[in-house]
Amino acid sequence: MSNKTISIAKDYSVTPAGRYFTDGTYSGQRFREEFLYPALQEYDQVEVILDKTLGYGSSFLEEAFGGLIREKGMKLDDIKNKINIVSSRISYKNRILKYLEDAQLEKNKKNNLPQ
Repeated sequence: MSNKTISIAKDYSVTPAGRYFTDGTYSGQRFREEFLYPALQEYDQVEVILDKTLGYGSSFLEEAFGGLIREKGMKLDDIKNKINIVSSRISYKNRILKYLEDAQLEKNKKNNLPQ
């Protein structure tokens, strides 16, 4: 089994912000496209460490994580089985889970699947 650890503060930025590429260098879209999604494709387990940044806005977290379902077509259960979110702030973990669940619900509605 192959594992990958991504520390956002060390590997990406201590100031992640924004939703889209156009919002700045360290957006959620860039993190998803260049770090998170490739790691999820290559490794069996991916640990994402959220600590040691200056914080996270909802747009960054929603795009980085919710976008896995909305933009990349991943499924909630597959993400939950592959990813481990590490944070000293439980609120970040809870928000990410909520964004993932909301994205899956929206995808199901769009595709007329059971909720």
